[in-house]
Amino acid sequence: MTRPEIPGYALGSPTLQRSPVSTADLALLQQTLLFGADDVRALKQSRPILEGQVEAILDVWYGFVGGNPHLLAAFVSKKTGEPEGQYLERVRKRFGQWILDTANAQFDQNWLDWQHEIGLRHHRTKKNKTDSATAADIVPFRYVVALTVPVTTTLKPFLGKSGAAAADVERMHAAWVKAVLLQTILWSRPYVASADF
Repeated sequence: MTRPEIPGYALGSPTLQRSPVSTADLALLQQTLLFGADDVRALKQSRPILEGQVEAILDVWYGFVGGNPHLLAAFVSKKTGEPEGQYLERVRKRFGQWILDTANAQFDQNWLDWQHEIGLRHHRTKKNKTDSATAADIVPFRYVVALTVPVTTTLKPFLGKSGAAAADVERMHAAWVKAVLLQTILWSRPYVASADF
């Protein structure tokens, strides 16, 4: 797999730590979320629709985060009290690639390992380390989960710009809701004791 030149992007990297969540566990999570082959097809259908809109989507998401000081705090330097521009920009590039990776719907071991890494980078285990940032030491777990709603809600109008039938837009949106919730669950792994996950 050819990876884009995005600082800190590591999907498919052999140096990633293996996820403690097994592929069998992943399959059970997908089953519990009612995530199946139709959802995979819907995500893949969304990719060409979203690919040309990534920057516009990120503008909406970054506007939401930037408009909420309790969320922006994850990017504010403890040294200066100001948002760290380079940190925000690097995360934005990875976030844009995350949109495309989600729409690729390749739920293999490489993807699972990358989800674990993303979780670690939200948690104090690795927060700030990839980008040498000086921001908050952790993204509070409650916001990791809560952001599922604004991310998926604001994505729906972008899916609708495709000219696809309303039923197809609903199908793609439902698949995105499941996929984002699935990833949020996987990102929670560093926050939850092994015996409790």
